[in-house]
Amino acid sequence: MPYVLPALSYAYDALEPHIDARTMEIHHTRHHQTYVNGLNAALEGAGLDSEEPVEQLLRRIPALPPGIHGAVRNHGGGHANHSLLWTVMSPSGGGRPDGRLAADIQAQLGGHDAFQAAFTQAALGRFGSGWAWLTVTPAGRLRVDSSANQDSPLMEGNTPILGLDVWEHAYYLQYQNRRPEYIEAFYRVVDWAEVARRYEIALAELGREAA
Repeated sequence: MPYVLPALSYAYDALEPHIDARTMEIHHTRHHQTYVNGLNAALEGAGLDSEEPVEQLLRRIPALPPGIHGAVRNHGGGHANHSLLWTVMSPSGGGRPDGRLAADIQAQLGGHDAFQAAFTQAALGRFGSGWAWLTVTPAGRLRVDSSANQDSPLMEGNTPILGLDVWEHAYYLQYQNRRPEYIEAFYRVVDWAEVARRYEIALAELGREAA
């Protein structure tokens, strides 16, 4: 069964004024759909099915036929990255995390302000196109990082729990070249409950539920 474009849990205009409806619609129905189509075409061309979660597929790119490594990296990464992005934004987002995630950000990253400064720098410092990330390493540690193009932390063995798209298609209609303003707007729609949920799942998969 081919991969499909995931539906959003909110309307395209629900994140306004922080992210405008036109950007959301184009980003979702055109850019993300293109990645889904490209991934399906690559797998079909290689005679492979697409029954496993795309996140699992990205973790095992080296085991795939060499001729589709680039397509899976680019289109599969684009599909996985955007699928995460839509879920970690919410019309009721913003603020700060609480609970275990907040405590671990304090202990491992120096607190929320330090985390946000590092995340902002990751987003601003990514030259050209790419993503900023908050990930969980195989050792169960939180890490702020960035990646080029549509590369996913999954390809390096890390699990993304928060991601920000800094390709120009993600913000140019509304913010033009003002990437710093776009980053600040993103913080106002982050769904920290979803990020915390993803954090707990990542730790559970590492066997660190009570760590």
